[in-house]
Amino acid sequence: MNKHVLALLFVTLVWGATFPVLKLATAHLNGVEISALRFIIAAVCMAPWALRAPLRTWMDGAMLGALVLVSYVAQAYGLEFISSNRSAFLTSLNVLMVPLLGVVFGNRLSWRTLAAAMLACTGIGLMSWDGGAHLMADAATVVGALAYAAYVILLSQRAGRHSARELAATQIVWMALLGTALMVVAALGTDRLSTLMARAEGDVVAGLLYLGVVATAGMMFLQAMAQRHVPADKAALVYAMEPVFAALAAWLWLGELLTLTAAFGAAMVVVAVVLSEWNSGQP
Repeated sequence: MNKHVLALLFVTLVWGATFPVLKLATAHLNGVEISALRFIIAAVCMAPWALRAPLRTWMDGAMLGALVLVSYVAQAYGLEFISSNRSAFLTSLNVLMVPLLGVVFGNRLSWRTLAAAMLACTGIGLMSWDGGAHLMADAATVVGALAYAAYVILLSQRAGRHSARELAATQIVWMALLGTALMVVAALGTDRLSTLMARAEGDVVAGLLYLGVVATAGMMFLQAMAQRHVPADKAALVYAMEPVFAALAAWLWLGELLTLTAAFGAAMVVVAVVLSEWNSGQP
């Protein structure tokens, strides 16, 4: 295994570890607040590169950043009501959604992708028999996965036009600005803003620093550099390990366990994700 694949595996490990961190943070902050604060921290880290970015990078960064913001806010909202294990496996569907959305852009849908979609739907159905089902939270998490799939497709189209570091920096700054605006609007008529500092302390601050500095700013840099040397289909297989790492982290940190039925369904989702990308260049 070469160093670039190992780098992407490390990125996936860090992403997987964000699920229990997010789950703990939702005890004090809502999904919009977590996302806004996370991106503000990341934007401070990325500011030197953002300041050097040309206007065309800022324009593409706005579109891409908005999609990622939708994805992260939806995911964080879902985690207020469902387990981090369940969220991780539903979020993993974004890897499967990429080829499905590709049909809209004129790509041919292979039998392998269709079979993987059916397998994933069956797996999610089995997971839904678990007591952790929550209609709105599950739906929000799937919407977040869909938004991230759209982001992956558009990023592949736009990344070659810009410096990877500057594009990542502008995306994060836009996410911080939009996330902050959304947080202010969502807090109107409530005491959410006046109590924000009191609620964001101790372990919550440590979690936000991890999410902002490591999982967002650091991993976007590492991902941009490593994926220059790893084909997209191979990278997608590496990313399919995210729910596995998330389940491991949730077990170690939160003591979360999957029921046998839910575990079988989750395994089917992982198999579907891998199947959809295995030799994806072939019909």
